[in-house]
Amino acid sequence: MSPHAAHRARPVAALRSEEEILQFGREVVSSEAQALVDLVDKLDRSFYRAVDLIYKLNGNLIVTGMGKAGHIGQKLAATFASTGTRSHFLHPAEAFHGDLGRVHPYDAVLVLSQSGETSEVVQILPSLEKLGVPVIAVTAHQNSTLSRAAEVTIALGSLDEACSLGLAPSTSTTVMLAVGDALALVTSRLKGFGAEDFARFHPGGALGLKLSHVEDYMRILSDCRVARADETIREILVSCTNPGRRTGAIMLTDRQGRLAGLFTDSDLARLIENRNDSALDCPVREVMVAAPTTVHSGEAMTAAVEILAERKISELPVVDDNDCPVGMIDVTDVVGLLPEPKSADPSSNQNAEIRIYPIDEYSD
Repeated sequence: MSPHAAHRARPVAALRSEEEILQFGREVVSSEAQALVDLVDKLDRSFYRAVDLIYKLNGNLIVTGMGKAGHIGQKLAATFASTGTRSHFLHPAEAFHGDLGRVHPYDAVLVLSQSGETSEVVQILPSLEKLGVPVIAVTAHQNSTLSRAAEVTIALGSLDEACSLGLAPSTSTTVMLAVGDALALVTSRLKGFGAEDFARFHPGGALGLKLSHVEDYMRILSDCRVARADETIREILVSCTNPGRRTGAIMLTDRQGRLAGLFTDSDLARLIENRNDSALDCPVREVMVAAPTTVHSGEAMTAAVEILAERKISELPVVDDNDCPVGMIDVTDVVGLLPEPKSADPSSNQNAEIRIYPIDEYSD
């Protein structure tokens, strides 16, 4: 009877209780964790040779694998690419039908196959040899077809899958993922790949925000409204016009060009609501927000987001070391970065005197 037939013939006890379900879940995690612990001592000079080959590549690292190993390969290709090693995933079946054209002489191919005998993988090995590209194999056995065709083999040894039947790729794919991550991260460190490089490849989402600076999100000075604090409001409103979508605030400067205050659309609305038309012909310094909250150029964008959220403001001037304005962060540009507002406590009166106007109420 074949090993697979033996697995099929072996009865698998049903999980009936909560404790049985938890127990088996723990066994799966424990089994895979132990395989990773055992992997530590399995890494030898072949791992070093694989890293050296990838580090010295002039082309791309092509990652391939079939089935679950292929899914791991796609993740690893993304990890290599995001940590400084140009990398692409190649489906072995598609490779056999034309996608081998993606592989070039200066590339290398990282092949994932637990058995080392996966038919779709084995059938492209002769073509890779003809192309003259080195193959790095991650597989269980040194004597497999894949290992014999590879320049470097990282042998995982025999692994027991965590599945009840011992068939579904689980432990093996976990180990493949760990080996691939180790290859990618060691290579990245050898290349001196730093936080600035990482930020360049991750401009979006929470990760991009964590690594970005205020300059990456601010509106540059030429796109902002700037005026002198000794001008009247009427003069400023007539002269401070910019094409396109304007910010909701005007940055006001002193005679040295330093930021002295802000005059917002909400400030204008309050003057009109209070029928204080005469203020329109007074120097704006008399009604501006003096010494407004600012952020310095070069600061992390996370700091700016925290200020916008905590102080509930819509405009945040960006200033240089001399306190001269260099740009403006407008909440309408970064609203997707703000944290979800906390539910208000109906018994709390702490915001009773704070009036927050809708962002676009007084904007074009």
